[in-house]
Amino acid sequence: MTVTTGVPATPAPPGRSRGFHAFWTAQVLSVLGDSISQLAVPLLVLDATGSIATAGLLTGVSGTAAVLAGLFAGVVVDRCDRRALLVGADVARMLLFVVVPLVWWLVPDPPIWPLFVLLPLGAAIGMVFQVAAVTVVPGLVPAPELTRANGRLYAGTALAAVAGPALAGAVSGWLGPAGALAVDAASFGASGALLTLVRLPARSAATADAADRPGPWAEFLAGVRFLLGHRVLRPLTALLTVYLLLTYGMDDVVIYHLKRGLGQSDGTVGLVLTAGAAGTVTGALVVARLRGRFGFGACWIGAVAATGGAVAALAPTRRPAEVGALMTVYFGCLSVAGICSLSLRQEVTPEHVLGRVTAAFWTIHFSLGGIGAAAFAWLAQHHGAPLTFALAGAGGLAVALAALGTAVRRA
Repeated sequence: MTVTTGVPATPAPPGRSRGFHAFWTAQVLSVLGDSISQLAVPLLVLDATGSIATAGLLTGVSGTAAVLAGLFAGVVVDRCDRRALLVGADVARMLLFVVVPLVWWLVPDPPIWPLFVLLPLGAAIGMVFQVAAVTVVPGLVPAPELTRANGRLYAGTALAAVAGPALAGAVSGWLGPAGALAVDAASFGASGALLTLVRLPARSAATADAADRPGPWAEFLAGVRFLLGHRVLRPLTALLTVYLLLTYGMDDVVIYHLKRGLGQSDGTVGLVLTAGAAGTVTGALVVARLRGRFGFGACWIGAVAATGGAVAALAPTRRPAEVGALMTVYFGCLSVAGICSLSLRQEVTPEHVLGRVTAAFWTIHFSLGGIGAAAFAWLAQHHGAPLTFALAGAGGLAVALAALGTAVRRA
């Protein structure tokens, strides 16, 4: 089976495509908010409870909420105005995240349970946003430019991720983690305002009135059937599901390792995560060239193997600089694998089912992530982060080896 590389001979900058610049900027702001939460939420939980297991449980619950939302997110995206969904999702998340700092600032000795309500709701809405965002890109750039466009989106959002942890660390040191979440809420509001400027092709923006609709569950299963019927997407989905089980919530373990194992400050934690985000930028900028030269299979498998090796190498680390260097490799290769996978799905999936296929993929993909996040957080707290890194890294290498015997290698 031949799979397109997505790299044109003389690519036109996707930033010149109508609406792409506004969409790119909105995505950067949205991810800026997510990256702030990535650091602020574990710090908030650690300050309130001192328990990494509670932080891992919160990550797991939020992941489960995203999986449940993914069951029908694709159906909603394929039926509705996608721009309106994007704007509405950003506004809803802004309102949810602004509640957290209000509770923390106004209530003496604030309870932890509101986080287990607000953050999972935000994760569920975020799933709808992500599915809609994936379906928008093919309408903003020509098909041969998808890998390059996705790379530039990843690079831009990774720059936000570079600034996010550092900003979260600085704001947390000044106003506490709750103040960082207030900045997060503001970023979602700005993103929603920018998305009102995006104009989409009629078929992408309008409800597909002519489509046969036997029911939401049957429509979701249409996406599942497409994944299972594609000889590359089928094993790729299975491999990524196992891989996410091993790595989802790994950020929490790294933060715990730095804070409790190495005794580092919030600012140092932010700098380490910033180094990882810099790796994401690098991977996003080179992925189109790598895929064009080596092909999808070699690019994806090599990237997954490198992430597994980087996680395993975290086990003996004793200095923050070592952790930062390995996180750079980890996130850089993770972005290469992710962009390759995303671009392939966009290239081979018909537009009218792209939302359902994306939702089905992410629902399956994240189905075990919450369990993995909670399990590895528990393992880190009771048996140490080094053992957790060793087991997760070995599992990542095993996923790469297993891929060699599938259609992913031959794609």
